[in-house]
Amino acid sequence: MFYKQKITTFLFLLLCSFSFSQVKICSWNIENLGVSKTEEDIAYMAHVLKEFDVVAIQEVVVSGAGAKAVASLVDQLNRKGAKWDYVISDPTSGSAYKAERYAFLWQPKHIKKIGEAWLDPNYIEEIEREPYLATFKYKEKEFTLVNFHAKTKKMQPETEIKYFKFFPTLYPDKDLIFIGDFNCPQSHTVFFPLKKMGYQSVFQNQKTSLKRACKNGKCLASEFDNIFYNAKKIKISNPRVIHFYKDFETLHEARNISDHVPIAVELSWEL
Repeated sequence: MFYKQKITTFLFLLLCSFSFSQVKICSWNIENLGVSKTEEDIAYMAHVLKEFDVVAIQEVVVSGAGAKAVASLVDQLNRKGAKWDYVISDPTSGSAYKAERYAFLWQPKHIKKIGEAWLDPNYIEEIEREPYLATFKYKEKEFTLVNFHAKTKKMQPETEIKYFKFFPTLYPDKDLIFIGDFNCPQSHTVFFPLKKMGYQSVFQNQKTSLKRACKNGKCLASEFDNIFYNAKKIKISNPRVIHFYKDFETLHEARNISDHVPIAVELSWEL
């Protein structure tokens, strides 16, 4: 009996040696992240984001107030017991009134950024706010986040998203993960080419933007934010949206933080 227990323990330890490398990522379109956010707002954002390994942020304002707000957010995260690092993009190259910055935040204890982050230069004439890419390493696995904020639904974001089908060829040595606010549901035909390549959406039929007012207990409006990953290489677990608005008495107060909820998932690669 003792011998069988030792064999069982050995097999368990052997299985653990082939365990999965796992990283928790989050994406959040924080509306007009800049001077409009108070210290209390930013402290609340840090409370929401503190559990993740990597965070992709969209809609950082172009002015110095945007960079300052991101720095303040990281400072608040650092006060919660873990060291954080961050990068902010240059302004996107589209029309001035639509230009924004992106940001990545991560915990260097768990994650390493490989090289410099960059705004994609390939389709700056075709994409209003070109995506911001960064490669990260978790244990022995590298992955590249393609952080994106599409133009609004009425401006037909599918005319931009269609260029993502070329990214796997543009970056053949990168394990790409498309993340952000697409202003377009994953069911749209524009995503079919990526899906044929093996990319899947983390969320299906999941609304992520906030209504102006809750109706019949329903506070979410549109299926806009998502994460697309290569299912041939990556496994996912615990996909979820964070209903932060429930922490506020009114939806109006919640919208002072953002008009989108954060989305999150855990990614795994077999070691």
